[in-house]
Amino acid sequence: MTEAGAGERVLVVDDEQDIVALVTYHLLKSGYRVTTARSGTEALAAARADRPALIVLDLMLPGLSGYEVLEQLRASDDTRHVAVLMLTARRDEPDRIRGLALGADDYLTKPFSPQELVLRVRAILRRTAASAPAADVLSVGSVTIDRAAHRVVVNGAELDLTPIEYKLLLLLAERRGRVQGRTQLLEAVWDASPDVQTRTVDMHVQRLRTKLGPAADLIETVRGFGYRMAGPRAGSP
Repeated sequence: MTEAGAGERVLVVDDEQDIVALVTYHLLKSGYRVTTARSGTEALAAARADRPALIVLDLMLPGLSGYEVLEQLRASDDTRHVAVLMLTARRDEPDRIRGLALGADDYLTKPFSPQELVLRVRAILRRTAASAPAADVLSVGSVTIDRAAHRVVVNGAELDLTPIEYKLLLLLAERRGRVQGRTQLLEAVWDASPDVQTRTVDMHVQRLRTKLGPAADLIETVRGFGYRMAGPRAGSP
């Protein structure tokens, strides 16, 4: 049975492959979508590209430490609202306090129970969803997306979008400036496996452009790769 909050993306960051595999298995089993990273640098890149709902972050990483990753996440408008569950092998109180002071939402010490980790992930996501701002507006050019109300307005006129069209537009807007491959869009918007026909994406983009009217050019085709949302950045991240 899918748990409450499942289906959201979780980024697992740890340089120990066994732990990554264990955590990934239990999160997938609970219905979450999972991406992984083995270093702090990879973690920051993945957080900016995938916009996960939560990051399971080991603090003792080679090179860029988990503390430094956490600081950079909280310093960036693009990632400062991402929930973070710290993993630490240190039981000393100052280490836990430091992580929480930097903006972590919770912590878990190693060794840990995978079932407890999943419960903590679920609890954090429930808390963050409950405390989300009532209005969450994203603007790209003449397109304004109210994520709280699921409304899209272009030049003052509200668009009548299907749920899939809305999810597609929102994803492109949230990842504006970055090319999204057709398979990547299928997996993110349709939750489809990579063997599904990518022509589905092209047809929906065509319909979406038609509804966007004068703002249609904001969705650019990158030949041989996929699509990208262009336009100046404004409004909320």
